[in-house]
Amino acid sequence: MSCEHLICAQCSHPVVEGRCPTCRAARSELHRHGPAIPPALVLAALVALLFVALVLQRVY
Repeated sequence: MSCEHLICAQCSHPVVEGRCPTCRAARSELHRHGPAIPPALVLAALVALLFVALVLQRVY
């Protein structure tokens, strides 16, 4: 579902414009996605994998 065609009952404007607090709340609720992985966590995982690869390369 998208908010492109929804009309706010509070201000009578399209929800996508976010003119009032009710519009903004509805828009953020519709556009909420699942938990995202923080970029710092991805970077830390890549550094850890690089470290493991370097250690394994020295062992063999």
